[in-house]
Amino acid sequence: MGEHIIMCCGARVRIVDDNIEVLDEPRVGCCPLMRKLYAIEKIDRKIVEKLVRLKIDKFGICTANRVFDAELWVPYGASEMIKICMKQGLFDASVIVCDGAGTVIVSNADLVQAIGARLTGIVKTSPIREIINYISQNGGVLLDEKSAKIDQVSGVLKAIELGYRKIAVTVAGFNASQIPQIRDLEREYEVEVAIFSVCNTCVTESDIEYLEQADLVWASASKIIREKIGKKAVIQLGVGIPVFVLTRKGKEAVFTYLTSFKDQLVIFRRKLPYIVEEKTPKLRTDI
Repeated sequence: MGEHIIMCCGARVRIVDDNIEVLDEPRVGCCPLMRKLYAIEKIDRKIVEKLVRLKIDKFGICTANRVFDAELWVPYGASEMIKICMKQGLFDASVIVCDGAGTVIVSNADLVQAIGARLTGIVKTSPIREIINYISQNGGVLLDEKSAKIDQVSGVLKAIELGYRKIAVTVAGFNASQIPQIRDLEREYEVEVAIFSVCNTCVTESDIEYLEQADLVWASASKIIREKIGKKAVIQLGVGIPVFVLTRKGKEAVFTYLTSFKDQLVIFRRKLPYIVEEKTPKLRTDI
């Protein structure tokens, strides 16, 4: 099955065949989402390994048994938002990343969610034929089938070459330097690109200048993003793991998404960021 490296709770995790190796100490010590989804209070290497094992055994992540489920999973997830926006016609394609496939250009809204529902940031992946076949048969075009390369800049360029003009793209925090390159393509080819900045737990101060050029930024467990990006936001979605909306294009995506949102909401004016400490993920201080 080759080698796959994914992010989980701020740690890199290497997957080779059925073996899991946690390469770093997790940056996150506790997280409200982990508590809600998995009843986990304290995060350490063993918990990270357990979480990744669950993703492999139950959902087939990084395996030939990959589960593709298009049901909405979390309230303000990037794939959930892109799916609804595509169904409403705001985007005609998205450039996302899938384990076993790499960068993928997707015109099928359900496939966006089926890929992204339970996925965390992918640093590296290797081709898995079963995954590639499923994507190819369901409205997806791979950037590179032979290598499963991850390159969102090249992915956006390929989407443009395929004729798409309203494109959503996800960019993980560890690839944040690609954001200004994507903006250059947007201007050069006169297309509309909505940049969804995700998996940002480990971003550094030097990444902020790139994140400021995104349309929506998921704070993950990053204190830097809450402090630096939060105050520039025009809208904040959520409290525990907020999504900061920075642009008119981002606002349009949020409002489109909320037309299909079934939970009750409260909306009020406030200086951002709006932080509730007891609901905020806590980074470890012992590493």
